[in-house]
Amino acid sequence: MEGFTRDSYTVGWICALPKELTAAAAMLDKQHPNLQKPQNDTNNYTLGSVGEHNVVIVCLPKGGIGTNSCATVATIMLQTFPNIKFSFMVGIGGGVPEQVRLGDVVIGTPADDHSGVVQWDSGKTEQGQFKRTGSLNRPPNELLTAVSKLEQEHLTNKTKIPRFLDQMKYDHPNLQSGYLTSANLEDVLFRADYGHVNNGSSQNGQGCESCDRAYSIQREPRQMKVHYGLIASGNQVIKDAKYRDEINGRFDNKVLCFEMEAAGVGNNWPFIVIRGICDYADSHKNKQWQEYAASVAAAAAKELLLTVPTSAATLLPPMMTSKDVYQ
Repeated sequence: MEGFTRDSYTVGWICALPKELTAAAAMLDKQHPNLQKPQNDTNNYTLGSVGEHNVVIVCLPKGGIGTNSCATVATIMLQTFPNIKFSFMVGIGGGVPEQVRLGDVVIGTPADDHSGVVQWDSGKTEQGQFKRTGSLNRPPNELLTAVSKLEQEHLTNKTKIPRFLDQMKYDHPNLQSGYLTSANLEDVLFRADYGHVNNGSSQNGQGCESCDRAYSIQREPRQMKVHYGLIASGNQVIKDAKYRDEINGRFDNKVLCFEMEAAGVGNNWPFIVIRGICDYADSHKNKQWQEYAASVAAAAAKELLLTVPTSAATLLPPMMTSKDVYQ
């Protein structure tokens, strides 16, 4: 591991929560020693490799969830590691039913005139109609080619996510109970017009013990899936099914997932967003699925990164000097 410098790292990996960082670090094939940072760098980094790619993982500061905080952290990371060629934003998010279920993964990919991530709260209302303003940068073709290859492989072969989770279980047995199994987790989708019974449980991270299951939607069990499509990002937590569906309608009902960080860096640099689904962005939102969702998202990021040829790190310009390349 000797000889690594800050110029050795070509992949950025951004997390918003410590539990996302835990899952990300556990997916590294090798972990590298820390490097000295510039005095004005307030980030904390985890360094390592996935396959032949050298990776910098950074987590937002505690209480720093949101697009603005993410932009600050990303900017500092790219200044400290100036040879980063592309970045992933990896973590948890709220899924849009019924196509997406808890424990699934959503990878943000372009659709229509959208880059893969839409900033749902960026726009203006004219004559009662919401009009989106601005757009987020499209990821570089080298990443989109890898995503297309991965999507094609998932049509003919099973995803490698379970294999990576098994390896994570072997390497980090202490994470098994929360991060590596969904067997004890229940996936319940309530009707959009049925609100959470407020006994305080949703606020402290527990489930819907007092909610009436007569208002839940019955679905056939299925295995975890990886979805490709639009992710909606904004500075507001979505905990209302009707509002979730209203926002989705603004984008022709093509949104698969909601989150709060990606738009912060998407306006400046191209990157791929990967989200594990931990809730349905409704009033029943709780924390029970978060660790497992963080793990499947990290495993999906590893699977995608292993699909990206190492030559991409050679061909692409550094992100810090290429803001205008992908406009």
